[in-house]
Amino acid sequence: MRNMKFYIPFLSALLLQMLTCKAWANERSLDEAINQVVAPWTERVFQLIFFSPVTVAGLSIPLILLWLVGAGVFLTIYFRFINLRLFGLAIRTVRGKYSKPDDPGEITHFQALTAALSATVGLGNIAGVAIAISKGGPGAAFWMVIIGILGMTTKFAECTLGVRYRDIDQNGKVHGGPMKYLTKGLAECGWVKLGKILGISFAILCIGASLGGGNMFQINQACSQFIEISGGENSLLAEYRWVFGAVLSLLVGVVIIGGIRRIAHVTSRLVPLMALIYTVGAFVVIFQHLDAVPSALQLIISQAFTPDAYVGGLIGALLVGIQRGTFSNEAGIGSAPIAHSAVKTSKPASEGVVALIEPFVDTVVICMMTALVIVLTGNYGESLSGADGIELTSQSFGSVISWFPFVLFVAVTLFALSTMISWSYYGQQAWNTIFGNNRRADLSYQFLFCFCIVIGSALSLGAVTDFSDGMLLAMCFPNLIGVYFLLPVVRTELNAFISHSEAIDGKDAN
Repeated sequence: MRNMKFYIPFLSALLLQMLTCKAWANERSLDEAINQVVAPWTERVFQLIFFSPVTVAGLSIPLILLWLVGAGVFLTIYFRFINLRLFGLAIRTVRGKYSKPDDPGEITHFQALTAALSATVGLGNIAGVAIAISKGGPGAAFWMVIIGILGMTTKFAECTLGVRYRDIDQNGKVHGGPMKYLTKGLAECGWVKLGKILGISFAILCIGASLGGGNMFQINQACSQFIEISGGENSLLAEYRWVFGAVLSLLVGVVIIGGIRRIAHVTSRLVPLMALIYTVGAFVVIFQHLDAVPSALQLIISQAFTPDAYVGGLIGALLVGIQRGTFSNEAGIGSAPIAHSAVKTSKPASEGVVALIEPFVDTVVICMMTALVIVLTGNYGESLSGADGIELTSQSFGSVISWFPFVLFVAVTLFALSTMISWSYYGQQAWNTIFGNNRRADLSYQFLFCFCIVIGSALSLGAVTDFSDGMLLAMCFPNLIGVYFLLPVVRTELNAFISHSEAIDGKDAN
């Protein structure tokens, strides 16, 4: 906590400089000035990452989406539908049945799961679903769920590798994730240079993603929801969104300086609370339209396959669903192994099995609840004439529960906080890979992360999603190359853990 004395004055001085900049003197709001400077760069990032070599039905298909979907399908078949077969084992494992308190690591299976879930169960599941439906129609939600189911296997493989190749220093602090298994794992296979190149590439992209999808997108939508409930265009912060970001950056800064143990301590309490708040609200809306649920599900499924569905047809719904679904569950991205690698276990595949739960909760369960709320209330058509992202979801809830947008703001803020806190840990691990493990490097990243909270609150949604999607999804290229090369290691670890769990289950049965 004492390091805050360096952080707060530095941030305050920078904010003061922004307020007195030339843009302000020219009678433009600070929000407008930030957008004018940053938006062109985010558009360039998006165009670079989403290179489209294939065109179907007049729509360009980005190579990055083919790469991600192909991995999900291949790995699901390679591991013989482990996402369905071992779900029961995953539940037993997260309860700590197959691990010991003195196993190497820093946090429990449950804490590792909640730390990772706090990064994925975020506004991608609330605002992201609204964006998907507004662009690709209700059918896009169906493809988000399919991507979530396929992503379960992808996340199993990468999280197993995260634990297998982690480093634990003399202080008991864990350093893991793709930065480690790309370098150490590929070195074992004889590809030392390739491993170093992929490891550094991943670290650079991970830093960008932590500042984009794990930061600016979250605060942007939380701020939008606050403005929505406080008067819309007449809100006090309508032209001063950066103030909201400055306040939240201080709260995040207090937590992230404490490291993974404090992060896990906070997220293990935040995640169940925010999930409960949001789930109760969603079920209230769904139960009030219970007789319409079958027709809503039929609409979602039919429009997923209808050639002239809503906006952009079948291919449009598919592409939007894949893009937003991947942003929601982050399977194949390589972010989750950073959190999961800190788990206390002697069997790497045990945490890979626990990771199966993650995409199921965030994309299959929560995203489908959000989609049903939007479709049942009939508000998705309005998105094309004003509502944007979180505003569409808020209007859908508000049409049934007039006061729920205020509750949604609380849930959204918790979602945003927990996601930013976990992603700050991901980005810092990547930052340390490049700049070393020392206090100066830690504080420099933490300040940069908190400063980007202020920037993200002021940006337009389009600029934020372009940058967030680009940096986040680009991480899958180096990450999945490593996963493919190291699949034999994953299979060996899986067999070892299954034998271990069967032995314990056998003892319990006797």
